[in-house]
Amino acid sequence: MAAEAPKKSLWRTTKAVAWSFVGLRARGDYEEDIKNLSPLHLIAVGLVGVFVFVAALVLLVNWVAR
Repeated sequence: MAAEAPKKSLWRTTKAVAWSFVGLRARGDYEEDIKNLSPLHLIAVGLVGVFVFVAALVLLVNWVAR
């Protein structure tokens, strides 16, 4: 009986992208993500993460400059 592949979940993708933004991703976890995560999901979650990060920076600058 073959081992069942892990489910491609939004939460797993979000965690992988968040750790990548911080830069603290273990090599083993990275290789596991390469095998189990969809590139399309990674790109989509990455773009959303970038937009949220930029929006947070703009709000912070506006608050400090006020």
